[in-house]
Amino acid sequence: MARIGRRGFVASAAVGALAALGTAGDAAAAPRRHSAHPEFRGMWLATVTNRDWPSRAGLSAERQREELTAHLDTAVARRLNTVVLQVRPAADALWPSPYEPWSQYLTGVQGRDPGWDPLGTAVTEAHRRGLELHAWFNPYRVATHTDPSRLVPEHPARRHPEWVLPYGGKLYYNPGIPEVRAFVQDAMTDAVRRYEIDAVHFDDYFYPYPVAGQTFGDDETYARYGTGFADRAAWRRDNIDRLVREMSARIRAARPGVRFGISPFAVWRNAATDPRGSDTRAGVQTYDDLYADTRTWVRQGWIDHVVPQVYWNIGFAAADYAKLLPWWSETVRGTGVDLCIGEALYKAGDPAQPAAWQDPAELSRHLTLAREYEEVRGHFFFSAKEVGADRNGAMARVVADHYPSRVLPPG
Repeated sequence: MARIGRRGFVASAAVGALAALGTAGDAAAAPRRHSAHPEFRGMWLATVTNRDWPSRAGLSAERQREELTAHLDTAVARRLNTVVLQVRPAADALWPSPYEPWSQYLTGVQGRDPGWDPLGTAVTEAHRRGLELHAWFNPYRVATHTDPSRLVPEHPARRHPEWVLPYGGKLYYNPGIPEVRAFVQDAMTDAVRRYEIDAVHFDDYFYPYPVAGQTFGDDETYARYGTGFADRAAWRRDNIDRLVREMSARIRAARPGVRFGISPFAVWRNAATDPRGSDTRAGVQTYDDLYADTRTWVRQGWIDHVVPQVYWNIGFAAADYAKLLPWWSETVRGTGVDLCIGEALYKAGDPAQPAAWQDPAELSRHLTLAREYEEVRGHFFFSAKEVGADRNGAMARVVADHYPSRVLPPG
C-alpha cells in the first residue's frame, strides 16, 4: 500500500482498505479520513510473558502469523484503527535486531531466530487493513527474573554486568548510566529506521514501581553522576527526562513523521502533594515514585500524544476517572500534544474487581464523559485478548454506542 507523510495513508488506498474490511452492520457506512472529531481507537497487543500474543512460546512461524493477523482482524471488527504492538518487551526484539537477541516469547529460547520477521509482518498486515501500527518498547526492563546467567551469553546485559540492577524480582538496566541511555536508544531507533511504523510507544515503566523493603541500588551511579542535583530524586527525574527528550529527537531524525507516544500511570502527583496535581489520593505518583515527570513531557512538547492509564471506574474514591479526565485535559490544553485515554478493558467482568466493573456499560460511560472534553482524541484499550474475548460485553457496548463506522486516526 502506498504511504505518505505523517502516518497518513494515500487517501484512495486507505478508503478502499477500510471499505473492503468493513464488518457486518457497517458496510454501508463510508469510512472517513477526517471528521469533526478524528480519533485514535487503539488496542495494546502485549507480548511479555505471552500475555496476548503469541498465545504461547514455541508455536510455528505459520501459527504465530495466523494468531497475529487474527488480532489485527479483531481490531478491524471492533472498528479500531490503531494497534500498539509490544516489540521490545524485555531488552530483546521481535525483529532481527543487531543490538539485542530475539525474544524468548517467540520460540521459548532467547536468541533463537523464529524464522520470520514479526514486526515487519505486523507493519505490512496492519497497513493492509487500514490500521496504524505503533511499536511499543520497554526501555529498561531486562528480564522478569534476577538471574543474569539465564540470559544468552551475547546479551548486552551479560557483556555489561555493570549496567544491570536486580529489583523486585526482575533485572533492569540502570537509567542513571549515560551509556545505558545511549544503548537503549540505539536499540529502539534501529526499528524506527528499518520499518514504516506509525509511532514509537513507551508504557509506564521507567524507574521500577516501588517494592516495600527493597532499594534500587544506584548509590555508586548517583555518587558518580549526581553532582549538582538537589537530591537523588531530582537526578533520577533528569535521567528519565533525558531519555524522553533525546528519544524524541532521534525519532524525528531517523524517520520524520513518526509520532512518539507515552502511556504513563495516570497520577502525576496528588493535589495534597502538589497543588498542580490531580484531585486523587493514589498510592503511587509518577513524579515521586517512578521519577517520571509526565506533566513536563507534555508541557515541553517532547511527545506527540499521551495515553494516561486511567484504569479506574467513575466514582472510584482514590482515583476517580471523572476527576482525572479534566486534569489531563487541562494539562495538554494549548500544548499541541494529543490526549488519548487508556482504558482498563481487562477489568470489565472480572469478578475480582469492584461492582462498577461488572456493569457492561461502565466503559461506554467513560467514552461518553470524555466527549465533553475537546482535548481527548481517542481511547486505547488494554488489551488485545480482552478486545477479542469481551468477557461481559463491555467492548461490544463501546462499539455499539460510540463506533458506528470505521475511521482513520487523526491526520
